[in-house]
Amino acid sequence: MTLTLNRRADLTLEALQRVAWGHEAVALGGEARAKIAAARADFLALIEREDIVIYGVNTGYGHQAKRRLTPDERKAQAMAPTHHRAASWGEPLPERVTRAIVFARLANVIEGHAALSPHVAEALAAMLDGGPLPEVPARGQGGAGEILSLSHLFLSLTQALELAEKDMLSLINGSPAATALVADAALAAARRLELVADVLALSAEAFNAPLGHFAEELEGLWNNPHDAWALEALRRRIGGGHGGARRPYQAPVSIRIMPRVMGEAHRAMASAEAIARQSLGAVSDNPVVFPKGERIGPDEVVSTGGYHNAQAPAAIDALTAASANLAIIATRVAAKLQDGPVSLLPPFLGYLDGRDYLGCLPMAMVGYEEEMRMLAAPTLLPGSESGGFAQDDVASPVFATWSKQEKAGVLLELVLASLAPIAVRALDVTGRPAPPLLQALIDETRRHFPDDGRGITMGAECAALAASFRKRIYAAD
Repeated sequence: MTLTLNRRADLTLEALQRVAWGHEAVALGGEARAKIAAARADFLALIEREDIVIYGVNTGYGHQAKRRLTPDERKAQAMAPTHHRAASWGEPLPERVTRAIVFARLANVIEGHAALSPHVAEALAAMLDGGPLPEVPARGQGGAGEILSLSHLFLSLTQALELAEKDMLSLINGSPAATALVADAALAAARRLELVADVLALSAEAFNAPLGHFAEELEGLWNNPHDAWALEALRRRIGGGHGGARRPYQAPVSIRIMPRVMGEAHRAMASAEAIARQSLGAVSDNPVVFPKGERIGPDEVVSTGGYHNAQAPAAIDALTAASANLAIIATRVAAKLQDGPVSLLPPFLGYLDGRDYLGCLPMAMVGYEEEMRMLAAPTLLPGSESGGFAQDDVASPVFATWSKQEKAGVLLELVLASLAPIAVRALDVTGRPAPPLLQALIDETRRHFPDDGRGITMGAECAALAASFRKRIYAAD
């Protein structure tokens, strides 16, 4: 399918997921084409005026911002090579993220605020037609904006097209990468939370926890919509449980606070999602052009700090911290399930019954948990000593925050893939039936972690289960 875009309101989170994760193509609609063409014509007339100063158009870049360019110098600067800006290197971003950046780039373009040449705008949209995109390093992204990353992404485009005044700036200025990164993190977090709910509900049922821990009445008492989501998610998955006698007294703290920790993770996800939606429709160009009809003050063009999206890294950091807390809960539950005097379950560590010993799995989980603790440290603005040259004195931390949450997501999936087999074993040794809504998770766990007494390499089996979880999280549909 091809997604047709006519206005900024068309750049929704759902549309981004279709384009970035589902590889749908994008086309500019007639309304967008008309606005882009009109804005470009107005801009070309504007830059001929002697009283207008537009950074990077009729002035130099960086150190040379105070120098006014002649018309010939202006045109020469617009066509100058840009390969020197693609200065970072290292592990590349996933293709879904680079596609999301291209999609987010259209927010500045689609209603004329970038004054981009129409043929460049068409070529920009055509980058999403299914062909391979240039690789963008996830590391080495300093600078006050996203010039290094966007130069990588649009280098081949700029080399293939004839560029005029402001075309290059319109491609490499702004904050489409921050928009794409927070959107990607929010989408993944929503899917991952469903997996968390599956595995934690399975472990609570395996523990035979009292159903009252997740009672509907608590939703009103706790007075928090995100806690209410978590309570309902656990309650729906467990249903009536196995139908027999439940544990006669309260379960450990790690099980009773499941809904509250899940609720905070849901709040972090909802916040990241809201910021992604706002950012997708935001114009972040520098300098930004006000098309006719939008001008309030005397300025037709203004320089801005829109390229620095301060909300995105803060929201992504919250997702990383929430993932770490979920891992801590999962690790504690994994240990308590195997502690017979606490769980009231038959022994199933595997020493004497011929089955594989599961007691080492929580040990590995602690290792993953500790790594997540380090990743969960707040990310502040980089110090001035890393600020580069001229006017670029405060770098954006958004790439670092996204990389941390991406790694934290992988680690959380490994933790969940370690807890799920323990919960399945606990159900097996009691002979209790599984809640119907959790049967698919149990089947998936047994497929990758057979636990049939033949002596499995648990690390490899958990890794295979975690890979299956990850495939589910990032599925196109």
